[in-house]
Amino acid sequence: MTALTLSTAAAPGLRADAIVIGVAKGAQGPVVAPGAEAVDKAYDGKLAGVLETLGASGAEGELTKLPAPAGFKAPLVVAVGLGAQPDAKDGGEDGGAGYDAEALRKAAGVAARALAGSKKAAFALPVDSPGAIGAIGEGVLLGAYSFDAYKGNGQDGGNAKAKNGRAPLAEAALLGGKPRDAAHKGAIARAVAVCEELNRARDLINTPPNDLTPAAFAGIAQAAAKEHGIKVQVLDDKALVKGGYGGILGVGGGSAAAPRLVKLSYTHPKAEKHLAFVGKGITYDSGGISLKPAGHNETMKCDMSGAAAVFASVVAAARLGLQVNVTGWLALAENMPSGSAVRPGDVLRMYSGKTVEVLNTDAEGRLVLGDALWAASQENPDAIVDVATLTGAMMLALGSRTFGVMANDDAFRSAVHEAAEEVGEPAWPMPLPEHLRKGMESSVADIANMGERMGGGLVAGLFLREFVGEGISWAHLDIAGPAFNEGGPFGYTPKGGTGTAVRTLVRLAELTAAGDLG
Repeated sequence: MTALTLSTAAAPGLRADAIVIGVAKGAQGPVVAPGAEAVDKAYDGKLAGVLETLGASGAEGELTKLPAPAGFKAPLVVAVGLGAQPDAKDGGEDGGAGYDAEALRKAAGVAARALAGSKKAAFALPVDSPGAIGAIGEGVLLGAYSFDAYKGNGQDGGNAKAKNGRAPLAEAALLGGKPRDAAHKGAIARAVAVCEELNRARDLINTPPNDLTPAAFAGIAQAAAKEHGIKVQVLDDKALVKGGYGGILGVGGGSAAAPRLVKLSYTHPKAEKHLAFVGKGITYDSGGISLKPAGHNETMKCDMSGAAAVFASVVAAARLGLQVNVTGWLALAENMPSGSAVRPGDVLRMYSGKTVEVLNTDAEGRLVLGDALWAASQENPDAIVDVATLTGAMMLALGSRTFGVMANDDAFRSAVHEAAEEVGEPAWPMPLPEHLRKGMESSVADIANMGERMGGGLVAGLFLREFVGEGISWAHLDIAGPAFNEGGPFGYTPKGGTGTAVRTLVRLAELTAAGDLG
C-alpha cells in the first residue's frame, strides 16, 4: 500500500514526481486552494488563469496536469478539483480551510489514481487540522488501490507492473503536516489502519469464488485474528449441524464447498460497551434452485461484501485499540443448485428454533443472517449492526452509491446514518412498515422468506428483525448498491469491490468507545 509521510518542506524544493494542488470552483472561475501558495507564487500569482486556459473549472473530480515552474525539483503539477469554494467563515476539524473532509478525500483519491506508476508525490492540499490530514491520507490510500493478484504471467506473483507498467503510487508526502505533532501522526496512523483493512476487504470481494470459498475465507480470518490478538471461533459444517444452524446449512447445502460461521472477538480490558457486527458472506450466489437469469451471475462473487466489511472493521478496531468490545459474525456459504440444494417449498428450522418456509432460494442472505443474528443476540450486546448485499430492491430505491439503513430503534437508525455520512459513505434511513410483515405469513411455517414484491428491501429488513433478541438495538445496512462498482472508478472508489460500510462500522465503534453513541 502507498506509504504516507508528513512533511513541512516547501513544494519547490521537494524531490518528487509531482506536486498535487487543489483548485476550487469560484464564482468567477477556478480558484487555487490553500496549501498551494508556493506553487501559485512561482506562476507569478497567475496559476488560476493558467488552469482556466487549460479548461479547468475546479469541479469535483476534475484533474489537470501542467509542467512545474522553473526551479521546482518536481517536473509536474497536478491540479485536482475540490468542488465549490467554501465561504471564508466555514471550517473546522472535519476539513481544511473550510473544505469538506469528503471533498479532500475524493480529490486526493483522484490524484493518487492518476499518479499510478510514480514513486513519490507531494500533496499540497488544504491542511489546517488533523481531520484534514486524515481525510487526505484516506483518499490517497483508497484511491491508489489496485487489485493485481491475478494479473501478469504467473511468474511474478501477480505483479501488475510486469504487465501494465503502472504500479500504484509508492509514496505520498502530505505537505503542511507536522511529523512531530501527536494529533497529526495519530490522524495518519488511523488512516493507515482503517484503509489497510478496507483494502483487504476489497481484495476479498474481488477474489474469484473458485479461490474464496467459505473455508478459505475462514482461514484468512483466522490468520488475521492471530496477527492482531483477536479471538476466533470457526464452526464448520459438522459443528453447524450439531448447533442447529438450519439457515446457514440450508443455503450452503447445495455446494461442494461447505459453509462456515466465523466469530471474531476483539475485547478491551476497560470496555464498558459491546457491539456485534454481522455480515452476509455468500462467497458466490447462483440463486440456487431459483437460478438467477443470464446477465445477473457475473458479479455474484461480491455477495460476501457484508462479511468482508465486518471482518475488516473488527480488525481495524483491534489495530486502533478502541475501548469497546467488538464481535464480528461472518455467515459464510456458497449458494449453488444441486441435488442436495434447498428447494422452494422446503421448511428450515433456524438456530433460533423458528421455522422458515423457503419460497425463493435466491432470498438466501436473510437465511444465513437470521442464524448469525440470533447467535449474536445470545451474548446480549448493547447493539447489533448487520451488513449485507441483500436486495436488488434497495438498488432500485437508492441507486448504486447509497445504502439503506433500517432499524428497530429510530434513534439508533439516526445514529448509524449520521456516522455513515460523517465518514463519507452515502446512506439513507429507511422504514420498516408493519403492514409488510403480513405478506410473509406462511401456512406451514412460522414465517416465509418472501413477502410482497413491492418494498422488497423493507420486507427483507422485517424478516431479519425476527431474529434479533428482545431489547437489543439493531440496525440493518443493505449495501447491495455501493458494494461493487461495475462502472469506472470515481473519487477514491475503484472499479470492483469498494469496501463499503467498513468506515461506518469503525466510526460506530469509535463513537461507542467514546460514550457518544448513547
